[in-house]
Amino acid sequence: MRKWVSVAIAAGLFLGGVGGAVADSWHTIPNVHTDGVEFKGGSYVFEPKSRNHGGFHFKGSLRDVSPNDGHNVYVEVKVEAYDWNRFKGTQKKYVYLDRVVWDGAAQFTSEARLRVCRDRGSLRPDNCVPTFHYLRQGNGES
Repeated sequence: MRKWVSVAIAAGLFLGGVGGAVADSWHTIPNVHTDGVEFKGGSYVFEPKSRNHGGFHFKGSLRDVSPNDGHNVYVEVKVEAYDWNRFKGTQKKYVYLDRVVWDGAAQFTSEARLRVCRDRGSLRPDNCVPTFHYLRQGNGES
């Protein structure tokens, strides 16, 4: 009888760990492009509150696809109600981004927005892909 209880407890702990691993898994950000900019191979995860400030972690390749236009490219990420964080690319090149953005006033970030843009200077508006909106699933203990 004691062996069966030990086996049941071990199985419960194992399955609980598998559930946690699924909750922390990376999700795909679609490949996007607009005039002059491309973001490929993107993925994101909402970190648990015990790792990376419970932030929104994203990664992917940002590329200037109009190298002769003289404009730079960037990815912007916004968490909760804070301002946008800008991560600049490099003209005429691919730049691999791997960043974490978090809400400093909370134990974990539960909402994030991401967009990819070409910086067209101060006189003309930037052109951006539509903004992606992501929400943490569950109670934040993922």
